[in-house]
Amino acid sequence: MADNCKSPSLLQAASIPLYNGKICLVTSKSGKRWVIPKGSISKGKTASETALLEAWEEAGLTGKLHNDPVGSYSYSKSGLTHLVTVFLMEVSIVNDIYPEHRQRLRKWVSIQEATTLLLEKDLLDILQSLPLEFVIQMKNKSNAETPKGAVFSR
Repeated sequence: MADNCKSPSLLQAASIPLYNGKICLVTSKSGKRWVIPKGSISKGKTASETALLEAWEEAGLTGKLHNDPVGSYSYSKSGLTHLVTVFLMEVSIVNDIYPEHRQRLRKWVSIQEATTLLLEKDLLDILQSLPLEFVIQMKNKSNAETPKGAVFSR
């Protein structure tokens, strides 16, 4: 018999920030694991607005999101199911100082290394299905110029 009781859900949005063929990961609030920038979608905000805001607040990144999400995944925490919509982000500026720079570390890694650091299986599936031509294009485009204020680790 199917269980008709579903746990409450929380809508979130995230970005996979890409620059120079690398992905930016940040530490979770506890500092115990690596995650992508993500957060809850506030009333009146869109998923894409939230993804951009979280990339800024958690990693100091600004840039452009692709219009369409690359996927979604869910995870459970504190009795809630978190439903996360994920976007690709082309990073144009990496800032030293940002709202959570004292609370989180950031790390630039290859897609392959990211798959060894991230724990959410569905997020790993999204990473492994990223269009290769996009990653190559980003690497070629980024080799030409380093963005102003670029800091690639802390």
